Parts: sequence; structure tokens; C-alpha cells
Amino acid sequence: MTESTNLAETEKKIFSLIKSIKFAMLTTTDTDGKCVLRSCPMINRQTDQFNNELWFFTKRNSPQTKEIEKSAQVNISYSDPSHSSYVSVSGTGELIDDKAKAKQIWSDEMKAWFPMGVDDPDLILLRVTLGSAEYWEGPNTKIGQLYGMAKGAITGERHSSTATHGKLNDVKHN
Repeated sequence: MTESTNLAETEKKIFSLIKSIKFAMLTTTDTDGKCVLRSCPMINRQTDQFNNELWFFTKRNSPQTKEIEKSAQVNISYSDPSHSSYVSVSGTGELIDDKAKAKQIWSDEMKAWFPMGVDDPDLILLRVTLGSAEYWEGPNTKIGQLYGMAKGAITGERHSSTATHGKLNDVKHN
């Protein structure tokens, strides 16, 4: 596995992977104070500008909004097994009531959850500001994956592929 060391390249790669994955899992800490982690699916709603922020629509009274109000530390994980792409983002969640931003990132598929559109009284935005992020990307084809595993099995050497990995720690914000 090759490790990406260029910070700007890593940031660009993480954003391109995130932008191409439709669904994410949001992990929050339960409100009971016992440090129980809970995850729920979210639809990715990124703009063309990254700015070290991720955006999601959520319901005002959902369990995750209560959990974010109690503890803002969250994790967002993205997975696209068909392209061997995976991203994990840790950051700070913040609930934002901003109709202009909601209109900017709105898509009609959101009507399934918010039938009144951006005017739905239950709609609130979740902005996650990146603290750190990591990605893993392997060979896209099954043949490439199988070749790497077979080669490792035959040679007895640890499976090595053309996979790449990159990490951003303590992301600086503008």
C-alpha cells in the first residue's frame, strides 16, 4: 500500500472520494452519558467547494440531533466497495438553520424525508467540520484484487496491492 504524503493531494483525494459516494454513516455518542456509539445512514450533500466541511439534511428532533447537541464530536464513514474506496472523517457536528444553504444543496430526492422542501419545519442542516480524515483506495477491478490475493497466496508474501492510503490530521480551518 502506498501512503500519500502531500497534504493538498490528500485533501483533494478525500474530497473527490466523498463527493462520489452517495451515502454515509454518521456516528454519534448516545445521550445517556455511557459513551455508547450509534450510527445512522445519511445522504451526502456536498457542494463543489470543500472548505473542510461536510453537509447533511437531518430532522430537528431526530436522535442524532439530540446526541450532537450533547456531544459535538462525530465520525462520518463512506464506503464504495464497487470501487474499493473508503473514507473516515472525524470532526465537530453543528446544527445549522440556514434556508439559503439548504436551497444550495437541496435535491428533489430529499422530499422523501422533507415533503415541504426547504420550508419543512422539521428540516435542519448538519455541518461537520473536519478534524481529521483518512482514505483507503484499492484496485478498482475484481481481477486486480484477485490477482493481488492470488500472488500473495502463491508466494507466501503478505498481500500487497496498488492500494493507496492518505491521512489528514488536525485539519486547519480558514
